[in-house]
Amino acid sequence: MSIKELVSRILPVASSYSTITRFTEEKSSFEYGQVNHALTAAMRTLMKEYFILITQLEHLHRQGSLSLQKLWFYIQPTMRTMEILTSIATSVDKGECMGGSTLSLLHDRTFNYTGDSQAQELCLYLTKAASVPYFEILEKWIYRGIIKDPYSEFMVEEHELQKEKIQEDYNDKYWDQRYTIVQHRIPSFLQKMADKILNTGKYLNVVRECGRDVTCPDAKEVLYTLKERAYVEQIEKSYYYASKVLLDFLMEEKELVSRLRSIKHYFLMDKGDFFVHFMDLTEEELKKPVDDIIPPRLEALLELALRMSTANTDPFKDDLKIDLMPHDVITQLLRVLAIDTKQEKALINAEPTEVSLSGLEAFSFDYIVKWPLSLIINRKALTRYQMLFRHMFYCKHVERLLCNVWIRNKETKQYSLLSAKWFANAFALRQRMLNFVQNIQYYMMFEVMEPTWHVMENNLKSASNIDDVLCHHTSFLDNCLKDCMLTNPELLRIFSKLMSVCVMFTNCMQRFTQNMRIDVEMKRLALEKSPCPARSQWKDEAERKRVTSKFVSEHMDALQLDSGFEGTISKFDSNFSTLLLDLLDKLSIYSTNDCEHSMINIIYRLDFNGFYTERLERMAVERSQRTAA
Repeated sequence: MSIKELVSRILPVASSYSTITRFTEEKSSFEYGQVNHALTAAMRTLMKEYFILITQLEHLHRQGSLSLQKLWFYIQPTMRTMEILTSIATSVDKGECMGGSTLSLLHDRTFNYTGDSQAQELCLYLTKAASVPYFEILEKWIYRGIIKDPYSEFMVEEHELQKEKIQEDYNDKYWDQRYTIVQHRIPSFLQKMADKILNTGKYLNVVRECGRDVTCPDAKEVLYTLKERAYVEQIEKSYYYASKVLLDFLMEEKELVSRLRSIKHYFLMDKGDFFVHFMDLTEEELKKPVDDIIPPRLEALLELALRMSTANTDPFKDDLKIDLMPHDVITQLLRVLAIDTKQEKALINAEPTEVSLSGLEAFSFDYIVKWPLSLIINRKALTRYQMLFRHMFYCKHVERLLCNVWIRNKETKQYSLLSAKWFANAFALRQRMLNFVQNIQYYMMFEVMEPTWHVMENNLKSASNIDDVLCHHTSFLDNCLKDCMLTNPELLRIFSKLMSVCVMFTNCMQRFTQNMRIDVEMKRLALEKSPCPARSQWKDEAERKRVTSKFVSEHMDALQLDSGFEGTISKFDSNFSTLLLDLLDKLSIYSTNDCEHSMINIIYRLDFNGFYTERLERMAVERSQRTAA
């Protein structure tokens, strides 16, 4: 029984040998990756010592001096080694480990054997050997921005994305998706540094793709050690170097801030004289249906406006282009707001509405941005700039329409006071509309965009890497869109209706003024042919015109306004007031409930003299009563 017991203790060594041999043969196959190859190579090195022991035992056996007790004594040290190797091999097999996951397993085993110095030394040897190919990939990535990972073992994975698509797809996420972290491939000892490792290579890769040498001057061999600080310091050094190289490249050589200022000139209407020239030159062209507009003609007019204004000093002005959009600004905004929401699919699958847009409704600017600046000024950012521009451009258009009405209304000064009073309500409404549009523009440009822009510029000066730059730029656009009421569909719809009422009012006034001018002219012609008491006293043509004009002025009351004019103006007034009150009420709710305090400024601007205060308070009381009920 004692001999049987002794044999049963010795036999597991044979079983362990079989397991280890099978493991090393299987994992040596190419598909299991370089880390497993290195691990099996280290195991084979340890197995050589086992073979030496077997040879020595065989020699003793042939001499007849080997007993079971001696065999048991001699294999004691080897049994522990074989047991540990078998345990590791079984765990790697069971977990189907490769690359980083294999290193995690080895690292954890090394720490678990703290207190057993022999076992820990064995695991440390295996981990160091297995980590060599992984650290070679890591070094290429953090020192040169190159991934050479044929067996998909490294924590960073490269995806086939083309940087040119940044300028095509709104939802393209090149910077976030070109290189990504694969969690199960991160060795546990590098978990805390994973993001820095990812960003270090990404930064270097951008500069390298521009044909620059980006090799880190502090490049040293990275070796596995239980003291993590050793390779943590190396990774941090390369990270700070990569951050500085890319940031300097974008800021100084590619003039990122100057580019952003150039975009601000056009998309945020920073150059006022340019827009006056441009809108004067293109007004007739943009009134046409979008299908009738010839884009090269618009481009030529844009070029002319740029050369005639202070925008001519902008070195990047040639990158500004014309873009005629397929949707009006409100539809575009609602579509963008629906991205990544349940409404997106419904909007995509919706039947296209056959609405013929005018050039004014479809007009927008576009801007040519090349790599690597397209990482910051990508299609997503440009679309946001376009939304801000189209919103303000349409406000400018409505303001011009109302100003044109104001100019035409001055013609009524030639009529008697009795006649002019017919227009009093229309004039007052026009002035309220003009006040609304101008104050909205002032709020957007001087209370939202300009302060937010200065905050972003100051933040860019203190940015330490491109991710900070991206964050500050995105934050600037998000804040502008939010504070300009472009991220709230409810406010957007009310604002859209208000602008539509203003446009319809200007069209109505234009038609009426035109009809009245024709009517006056016909009366004048008829008067010249009719008998006139003063006719005999005319001395010359100038006298005739003076007398005729006076006569027309004195008899203007005979002209009859269209019977529906006063009712039409009253209806416009009612619609405008209702919508404006609704807008102010909603702004009050959002500024209170959602802490959107900047929106209070709109209320103060539009209701500067308390004209709407009483009605707004009444609406607030009614709303609270309904809530209480």
